Amino acid sequence: MHAHIQNLFNIAAKPSRKVIGLMSGTSLDGLDVALCELSGDGLNTRINLLQFTTVDYDADYKQRVKAVFSKREVDLQAVTLLNPWIGLEHGRMINQCLTQWQLTAADVDVIASHGQTIFHCPKRQHNLADYGNATLQIGDGDHLAMATGIITLSDFRQKHIAAGGEGAPLAVYGDYLLFSSNSENRIMLNIGGIANFTWLPQTLDAEAVFSSDIGPGNTMMDAFIQQHYPGKYFDENSLLAKAGKVSEPLLGALKQDPFFALGFPKTTGPEVFNLAYLAKAQLASGTEQLSHADIMATLNCFSADMIISAIKQTTEKLEQFVIYASGGGIHNPLLMTQIQAALPGVSIKTTHDLGINPDAKEAVLFAVLANECLVGGKQKFSNAREGIPGVTMGKVSFAD
Repeated sequence: MHAHIQNLFNIAAKPSRKVIGLMSGTSLDGLDVALCELSGDGLNTRINLLQFTTVDYDADYKQRVKAVFSKREVDLQAVTLLNPWIGLEHGRMINQCLTQWQLTAADVDVIASHGQTIFHCPKRQHNLADYGNATLQIGDGDHLAMATGIITLSDFRQKHIAAGGEGAPLAVYGDYLLFSSNSENRIMLNIGGIANFTWLPQTLDAEAVFSSDIGPGNTMMDAFIQQHYPGKYFDENSLLAKAGKVSEPLLGALKQDPFFALGFPKTTGPEVFNLAYLAKAQLASGTEQLSHADIMATLNCFSADMIISAIKQTTEKLEQFVIYASGGGIHNPLLMTQIQAALPGVSIKTTHDLGINPDAKEAVLFAVLANECLVGGKQKFSNAREGIPGVTMGKVSFAD
């Protein structure tokens, strides 16, 4: 047996594993780094979040990624060069975290890297008969492994697509394993650049689990702020949105995309919901002269309304359920107030109430996917809903 395979076997045989989960989302604010200790597998998974931090991306990093992010036409050389460069940068950031935490590479069993999505393209978006679903994450796992000296599992989304899914949302797997409860129905609502949710029935039945993207979370609001307020990356404390008034004509135009008429599950991204989409909606509604504050108020309401609509569609026959929110959107007070106001009888909490920092949740979930790759088995999703194949995900990169 090759020494690398023996090492993997030894890691899998341990009573618990230390896994660094990484998440770099569409907001491009920074790299979420979660050091987790995991034991068990499947519904018996137990996790302890030992350390968490977000390493902020500097302006140079953001500029390089934005040059190729969610664009159909880009410099292919730039994409080719960024793939290893991001892997090395993420490795440098991990090494920085390990130093701060007074740990070494030998203290960590594996890294679980999501990579950086630069284009998400499900079939119903491209409508090309010869091609299926596709997505592309860069930040090469081999470079990350070599930069840190730690075995790296990466490129999780490709197996999901190969098995018939759309490559997203992957949160459903970790949500089901970590947060299912036999005492209450739960909605795990993540409001990142794109908002998504997982429905977890208290029956614990994998075949009843429901997961889907909803539509824009923060992506359009953040892009608008970054375009018009250099040096700012988001509408802090919803100050601009609170100062504006919702434009009903613009709001109506924003809601016209065919994506919203599709049934669940479905996926989307900034390739669809971006500033060009906003400009098209303004032109269609004759609202080109709106103030920045009114546009931001409308974008905030747009995200809230689509989240509310998705939750109501999912729970229309239920009396009791609890929402556990995570992601950057939970720090948008106007957004959260609108969601709560539309669901007055519903308890809205965060994953902090379940023992997981809501800002760390997505990085933690990739650590769970890595643990399943090492020691778990297939969950019974394949007989359930379209788009949730029961597969093991993650490609292995050895550290030497």
